[in-house]
Amino acid sequence: MHGGGYRTLRELLQPPDRLTLFPLRFLEWSARHGSALLAGSIFVGVALAPLASTMRGVVTPAVALLMTLVLLRIDPAQVMAWLRRRWMVAFLSAWVLLVAPLVAFGVTRAVGLDGPLGAGIVLVAASCAVTSAPAFARLVGLDAEISLIVAVATTALLPFTAPPLALGLLGLDLAISVGGLMLRLALIIGVPALLALAIRRWVGAARLEAVGKPLDGAAVLVLVVFAFGVMDGVQARLLADPLWVAGGLVAAFGVNFGLNGLTALALAPFLDRRTALTAGLLAGNRNQAVFLAVLPAAADPSILLFFAIGQIPMFVGPFVLRPVYARLRRA
Repeated sequence: MHGGGYRTLRELLQPPDRLTLFPLRFLEWSARHGSALLAGSIFVGVALAPLASTMRGVVTPAVALLMTLVLLRIDPAQVMAWLRRRWMVAFLSAWVLLVAPLVAFGVTRAVGLDGPLGAGIVLVAASCAVTSAPAFARLVGLDAEISLIVAVATTALLPFTAPPLALGLLGLDLAISVGGLMLRLALIIGVPALLALAIRRWVGAARLEAVGKPLDGAAVLVLVVFAFGVMDGVQARLLADPLWVAGGLVAAFGVNFGLNGLTALALAPFLDRRTALTAGLLAGNRNQAVFLAVLPAAADPSILLFFAIGQIPMFVGPFVLRPVYARLRRA
């Protein structure tokens, strides 16, 4: 104990006493029921607009905290093994950033969806993998290590791929700042990575593994807070134009699950099953928030709403897909 009476992190990772048993059990329960908690959090965020508005301001810190917790559960040896497979990382990144938006553009044009919903679908497909991809991968039993690498790689490459695609396919001029995006990467991935590495070296891998389930539960609870925040403003639009929101929700599920399934099926002959399923998850779950500040003023505001609605399948997905992934991995 320190002079001030508080415990060090190392002491907190000792076997629990009665004072710490309940919160640890609660975190373990959260880990076991993570997919249901995430699905429910989205609907709570829509139903309780003041809560969503309050939580909006903590979205970025929540992502940084989430990444720290996730990185504590990442196996550094597995990350290095994936980094040695540079061509695989390059291929998966190219699929996410280049192939997926072209497929989405072709499908939207084929079905005559060329309004704001069509533009929103193409922009989602042109975005990078969501930063919290490793957390979603762990939640459904897929590969968190390659998810982390592809999420970082696609985010770093986004300023060079999204603007020409948006201009060429949609006529939208995206002014994505390379420096701004690199700063965001440093804040929400670089700093958590350094912090997680320091904690891992100080505490030790064995002790971290011993509290693995509580760490997973803490990550779920941070994702719940994030889900509340990203639903800010959705309730008002739902009440004002429920039919448009319903159509947007169908489109959001279509692009998320469609890219997920198409990618997994297309890559299954060339990759092991777990990696192909992980690639599908990466292709379906995209970082839509990155476009919020760079859409031109003339862009239809409904596109911005579609980005918010697009978070719903991302958080409902684990609840729906986790048993599917479990069966596919066993097959």
